[in-house]
Amino acid sequence: MSQPHLMNFDLYLHRLGYDRTPAPTLETLQELQLRHVCRFTFESLSTLLHAPVPIDLAAVERKILQDGRGGYCYELNQLFLVLLQHLGYEVRGITGRVVMGGPEDALTPRSHRLTLLQLDGRRYIVDVGFGGMVPTAPLLLDTEQEQATPHEPYRIIRRDASYILRAKVADEWRAMYVFDLQVQGEVDYEMGNWYVSTHPASPFLGQLMVARIGPGVRHTLHNQSYALHRMGQPSERRQITEVEELKSLLQGEFALRLPDHPDLPQVLERLLQAEVVPA
Repeated sequence: MSQPHLMNFDLYLHRLGYDRTPAPTLETLQELQLRHVCRFTFESLSTLLHAPVPIDLAAVERKILQDGRGGYCYELNQLFLVLLQHLGYEVRGITGRVVMGGPEDALTPRSHRLTLLQLDGRRYIVDVGFGGMVPTAPLLLDTEQEQATPHEPYRIIRRDASYILRAKVADEWRAMYVFDLQVQGEVDYEMGNWYVSTHPASPFLGQLMVARIGPGVRHTLHNQSYALHRMGQPSERRQITEVEELKSLLQGEFALRLPDHPDLPQVLERLLQAEVVPA
């Protein structure tokens, strides 16, 4: 039987600004989640390039902690769950269906991974891998009350055996995703990741989606369209038209090390020449 992968937790915690292992308290959890979404970028450069997205733990750790990249939910939430386990939290992975921008009862693919956490007799949802609208704090599961975060307010609505996560954006409650508490195996994540990274109908395939959070702000990039969302203020948007401008944005605002892929310049050029899609 193969030995389990041993993650470099000291490096991981150092990236998050810790020089010693913090205690597994609610305050630590809140700080960890906020630091994580501000430090590690949500990005789809691999699926833009039609490159494989391995989600074994060793590959995810190498990509995010060593190679200067980010990732999406199957990478970021997996990595964070293992860190939370290491710190002593009781956690397990769950999955959901993204309905953002559409009807909340739509049976979209079960393609989002997130984390269920239990602490001091209470259940929380923890998510560091939902792109531009990622919650920036853990959310209590068993209440439908509005919950404040360092960014937008969220609420979780119970619907039969499922839950709907909603965010308050421009004074309007919008559904983000629908999830349940079904136990998931590694094969479930492999299937979801295979769909997201290879299926022709996946919104990630051949697309560039990038998001990074800062104090009071959200930076998002959808193909050529860059937006800066400041809490309580109108969003600032601009279209990217030059490859060097796009690369500079990815390396600067989004703090990414670009992949060493021979097709990257041509793929970025084609992306900028394609039809504009608003962020």
